[in-house]
Amino acid sequence: MSVTFNPLEYNYASKRNVVYGKKGMVCTSQPLAAQAGLDILKKGGNAIDAAIATAAAMTVLEPTSNGIGGDAFALIWTEGELKGLNASGPAPDAIVPEEIKEKFGSAMPARGWVPVTVPGAPAAWAVMSEKYGKLPFEELMKPAIEYAENGFPLAPNTAILWERAFNDFTKIFKDDYFKHWFETFTPNNKAPKAGEVVYLKDHAKTLKEIGETKAESFYRGALADKIDAFSRETGGYLRKSDLEKFYPEWVKPISTDYRGFRVYEIPPNGHGITALMALNIYENYQKQGALNLESYHQQIEAMKLAFVDAQNYVTDPRFMSVSAEQLLSKKYAKQRFDLIHDKALTPEVGDPTQAGTIYLATADSEGNMVSFIQSNYMGFGSGLVVPNTGIGLHNRGNNFSLDPEKDNFIAPGKKPYHTIIPAFLGKGDKPVGPFGVMGGFMQPQGHFQVVVNTVDLHMNPQQALDAPRWQWVGGKKIEVERDFPYGVTEELARRGHEMSVVTDSIAMGRGQIIWRDEETGVLVGGTEKRADGTVAAW
Repeated sequence: MSVTFNPLEYNYASKRNVVYGKKGMVCTSQPLAAQAGLDILKKGGNAIDAAIATAAAMTVLEPTSNGIGGDAFALIWTEGELKGLNASGPAPDAIVPEEIKEKFGSAMPARGWVPVTVPGAPAAWAVMSEKYGKLPFEELMKPAIEYAENGFPLAPNTAILWERAFNDFTKIFKDDYFKHWFETFTPNNKAPKAGEVVYLKDHAKTLKEIGETKAESFYRGALADKIDAFSRETGGYLRKSDLEKFYPEWVKPISTDYRGFRVYEIPPNGHGITALMALNIYENYQKQGALNLESYHQQIEAMKLAFVDAQNYVTDPRFMSVSAEQLLSKKYAKQRFDLIHDKALTPEVGDPTQAGTIYLATADSEGNMVSFIQSNYMGFGSGLVVPNTGIGLHNRGNNFSLDPEKDNFIAPGKKPYHTIIPAFLGKGDKPVGPFGVMGGFMQPQGHFQVVVNTVDLHMNPQQALDAPRWQWVGGKKIEVERDFPYGVTEELARRGHEMSVVTDSIAMGRGQIIWRDEETGVLVGGTEKRADGTVAAW
């Protein structure tokens, strides 16, 4: 296999052809947001500026999946190397684990104040802009503010998710402090329909303040005061003191070599390591190159084994009982591979010591590329909206464990196991480009499948995203899409996999890809068929 990777060779027809560009490209699940990022590039901004503007716009245009009060992660190729940014926040200092466990037993609640951790997204935008951006930060907020203040037509898939949330929340949100969600997102006592013009004027005011203060107001100013006051008034744990001491962390990306390519992820507390572990295991399968019964079986088993380890060990790295290096050991991967046989297994945790998210990708003509992801989790997050601000607080703490024996047991100042993960592909010491697949626990499974589709099956970006997906959901249970090969589904069932076909393709993740040709600088993009997305190219 050659040292360089030429994505222009992967240009044969797919269900939808890839998009090419030269000066810049933005891929995300909302066309208006992608265009907002492209406009920033045309104004002289770089890929980092475009990513920030797109991310801010997405909090307005697709609030069913992310918001101002969520977390974010980024992988940024600039200045000849890949940088990692972890902008996930910790549990508040006021959290008392024993009280939470006594009240809720073995499972963290999904909504309300208990799962609310410090939001990191606004801080991510600000530090990315300060360190690597070209345009003024305030300029990057303007597209989002414009859409929030003057309205935007709602996209179809977003409308579906909005209606689902409204129907669910109408049934379960009985406490008075949830009323601000309905005031903000369903002021007419109904979810907006596709094509309906939506206004989020509170979002506009807040984004303007974030832009003017470079997010300082959110963490150490007037917006922080409003968050603190709402929390105190309604029995929450989050305080201004938690916000004041939060700063995103620049981290070194973790990676593994897969058949001559380098696959990068953010290190724990994110679970991107799951995709790398699964690739390490599957790399031991030497008959790659075709999608057939055996290759699907091997992929599924590899993912199951990787996932149970990740769910057992991954948390805030300060609290992990094993290291990322141990989990990514090729020797350990071979031990896990040796557990795979003809029949489906019920995966168990190994011992390596002995061996409701949005995703976007941007690129510019200077060679900068960004893989960025942010989320409120489970759609609209905790269901709590700070009055008159549009700040919907996320519920990322739902991923904490309430088992004191687990590495991921909830604790004050501790970051939880995190599902949102950006990814990046390289070849040798050269960048290929950013990619990601959003969707909770589907994300590392989507990353794994995209890499296999690209490296083993030589699919172009659009084909790699369009290919029918499978998802492990626990035990021996596997979900597949309707266009997954019927014969393979039947044979996997005979091997002991508990197969089911899902009719809701949104549950199978939504991804974006940009590859860059090293010699010509041509950008090649693909966007998710399961979303409203587009590739905006220049």
